[in-house]
Amino acid sequence: MTEDPHSVSGAVTVGFALLLVAMILCLALEEKLHAKKSVIVAVFAVACLLLGGLLDLLPFEEMVVVVGEERIELPIYIPAIDWGVVAIILGSSLFVDITSKSGLFTWIAIVLTKTSRGDPVRLLIFYGVMTVAFSAVLNNVTAMIIVGSLTAVSLGRLGIGDKLLGFLLVEGLLTNVGGLLTLISSVPNIIVGNAAGITFVTFFAKAAPYVVVVTGITIWLGAKVFDIRPLASDEARSEAAQRVSGFDENDGIESRFKFNFGAVMLGAFIVTIAAASIPDTVLNSLGMGYVALSFAVIMLVQYKSIADRFYQAVDWDLLAFFGALFVVINVMEHAQVLALIGRGLAPILELGETVGPATMLFSSAVASSVTDNIPLAAMLAQILGNLDLAADSPYWWAVIFGANLGGNITPIGSASTVVAMTIISKHKLPLSFVGFVKLASLFAVVQIIIAVVYVVGLTMAGVFSVTSG
Repeated sequence: MTEDPHSVSGAVTVGFALLLVAMILCLALEEKLHAKKSVIVAVFAVACLLLGGLLDLLPFEEMVVVVGEERIELPIYIPAIDWGVVAIILGSSLFVDITSKSGLFTWIAIVLTKTSRGDPVRLLIFYGVMTVAFSAVLNNVTAMIIVGSLTAVSLGRLGIGDKLLGFLLVEGLLTNVGGLLTLISSVPNIIVGNAAGITFVTFFAKAAPYVVVVTGITIWLGAKVFDIRPLASDEARSEAAQRVSGFDENDGIESRFKFNFGAVMLGAFIVTIAAASIPDTVLNSLGMGYVALSFAVIMLVQYKSIADRFYQAVDWDLLAFFGALFVVINVMEHAQVLALIGRGLAPILELGETVGPATMLFSSAVASSVTDNIPLAAMLAQILGNLDLAADSPYWWAVIFGANLGGNITPIGSASTVVAMTIISKHKLPLSFVGFVKLASLFAVVQIIIAVVYVVGLTMAGVFSVTSG
């Protein structure tokens, strides 16, 4: 099977595109269908594989592993799955769950809660900024898992668990904003940044102002939408401060040794994950998934007597969802659906120095809301790379902003929003696919509009250049 786009007929490509649309609609109607997301996507994954096999779209013969003199043929769905992402989710979830047993996360949550003096808005600001910072140095999924766990503890202690949905949704949206902060914060950044030749320092200098402004606006908007208000009176503030002063951060610490061990491991985990993001290093070659699983294993050894509890607590449904979704996206790639999206975006380059980047940003955001932003970013980077654009061309930045922010439009737009939805579901908070889109789209539209204004504004100011390199 050749991957030449001309080898796939237009009718086949359109047919698979309609299949992708059908899957998205079924996910939107999840509650009415009375089926889990993983089951819905798995059904479409099976259908895609069968149709792809019947139409000879999938390279079954090429998927082999050579072990010594043995050649092992792999089913297409094995290499189709991004096992690195699966490993990150599994490893990070296990690590966080086990580390929480030490009382460390309760300690951090109570310290933050006491620092906020019981004010919900302050706490939202603390966790919002923490989410962005963690997303910048870790990966978005790990950041969401850690911050989400801390948030649930803090709000539970304050007796305002009814605000948890708002906190978690804001944090989920901010993971993708934080993913814009540095060159290594997200995979699309790395792909597009390397293709464009953007340096780490240049990337940070040009992205940071946007991230700072939009973080503040997102937190403010979250407080308004979810009715998270500051304490209104001196009496309420005094009462809240008195209440949190009685909190003991040492509650839940059963063993000082295990607490200290957990603290050291958390620090090492953050540093190691961040180091694994740096290109051309040993850790980068091994992958973040390897790092996450390694730390999970170390913590499992520490709590080996109750390891079964942690295995049972793993969200296997979430892992199944991601596995099936990767299969669907892979087949869509072979069916040239992503290439079709790319060809649809190509004429945008002829629209001028302001309209062109604005349209590119908006279009890539919409596209990344319904499909994996990694192959999309790779495809667009290749298209732009063939045009010999300057490193500071606004088109590069349009793709970077669009690919990252598009994940905030739907709950399947990014791995972090999927994880956020899972945490929301874990706490039995009511939020459907459609409900997420209704709430998140307001934030996403604001973020994308500001991004458009930012990119176009810097282009008109001469910071970005449309001339060829």
